[in-house]
Amino acid sequence: MNRISYSLLLLLLTPLILLYLGYRATKSIDYRGRIGERFSFGLPKLDQPIIIHCASMGETLAALPLIQRLQQQYPTSPLLVTTTTPTGSAQVKQHLGTSVYHCYLPLDFSWATRRFVAKLKPKAVILMETELWPNLVHHCSRANVPVIVANARLSERSAASYQKLTKVVTPMLQQLTAVAVQHADDGNRFVDLGLAANKITECGSLKFDIHIDATARQQGLDAAEQLGNRPKWIAASTHPGEFEQALAAHQQLLSQYPDLLLIIVPRHPEQFDHAAALAQKAEFKIQRRSETLVVDNSTQVLIGDTMGELKTLYGASDIAFVGGSMIERGGHNPLEPAAFGKPVLMGPHYYNFQQIGDALKAQGVMSTVDTVEALQLQVDDLIQCKTAREGIAALALEFVAQNSGATDRQLEVIQAAI
Repeated sequence: MNRISYSLLLLLLTPLILLYLGYRATKSIDYRGRIGERFSFGLPKLDQPIIIHCASMGETLAALPLIQRLQQQYPTSPLLVTTTTPTGSAQVKQHLGTSVYHCYLPLDFSWATRRFVAKLKPKAVILMETELWPNLVHHCSRANVPVIVANARLSERSAASYQKLTKVVTPMLQQLTAVAVQHADDGNRFVDLGLAANKITECGSLKFDIHIDATARQQGLDAAEQLGNRPKWIAASTHPGEFEQALAAHQQLLSQYPDLLLIIVPRHPEQFDHAAALAQKAEFKIQRRSETLVVDNSTQVLIGDTMGELKTLYGASDIAFVGGSMIERGGHNPLEPAAFGKPVLMGPHYYNFQQIGDALKAQGVMSTVDTVEALQLQVDDLIQCKTAREGIAALALEFVAQNSGATDRQLEVIQAAI
């Protein structure tokens, strides 16, 4: 399948795409009120912006230091931050406010991306991590717009999938201007798919430049006090299937630690109610973060159903399980709890953070669990041994500090390409 057949396939799928958007519109005002942006209508009126595309919340949060540096480096160029999901959009508004422009990136229809590029005439387009869209890259290339992939990663699984689509993937990669990869292995996989090696720079991960300042740390301590003087563990960025596993492990742990608190933070807001319903069905005493800051001592499960508070809740917890990893979603960012000095647990499926996860394991900061029983035992061991938690905290903070600096290196790649 080449780009033309890919574009025709998208057109054939238009009815299904519209049905999906209509369904999501019934669930979210962000979908309902902004569908035009998905097709390049209602775009901001800008002249030659630098566009930074972040798919969702995780990519947006990781990109914040880079975006802020771009604002300093190019003060006269408007910055347009695009996202795909409402959660990513919410993070742009919360952390960057009116200092940048924002809209959704259009779907990768050839006519929509051509209109997007023609209307905005970007100075450059920066795609975060794995956001590779054949028609967007093609029309940027035709318009002589530099396209840079920042914080790029490519897992073995994704590379194997791309190998089946080389007629569309290889020409797209050849049209890229520069790629700042997180790790040498990522770069090698891009080269195997047809990207010229001289376009690749190994820079490390932006996620290491996570900024936990004194205010954020104090917010975590304040939240810990609100949650009570008792052991606490968090199951963060979790998905259906993982809610049940965390609750089952917690049920076993309560027999030994009756005052133990589990904080469940679903990855997606539409799962808040589902997670709460599961906890209630299992007869836990629950509260929701959106309804109260101070938690009763009798509460066994707190549903983290607020936006933008995950860092605070990591800071308030003693132990962190990071989701998307007990199911085959590739895992979410383990560096966020590590930056707070927390012991990290993940399931076996953390391939989206393979190098980072492996390095955290080698440092003794992260452990993997593949069953409810293993999760329960790891949490149990860590609750019992405060000295072990303190040792892990020191290792975690040192590891994150030693690997920082990716923002500066990736900024240099972008400057050379623009």
